[in-house]
Amino acid sequence: MDNNEKIVCMCMDVTENEIIDAIKNENCNTVEKVGDKTGAGTICGGCQGIIERLIDENNKYENSKI
Repeated sequence: MDNNEKIVCMCMDVTENEIIDAIKNENCNTVEKVGDKTGAGTICGGCQGIIERLIDENNKYENSKI
């Protein structure tokens, strides 16, 4: 992990880039799917809102490319 990467899930030490990769490349379009793939949001749940925002932002970007 790059020292400049933003940690989203402190419990599982998952970065924003790892979550975005799961969203874009692994078809993780729900918080549950991101959690299954990365572990993010599966312990305390405190980061689930951030994960949801990342999903929404990346879906808007993908839909704008169509």
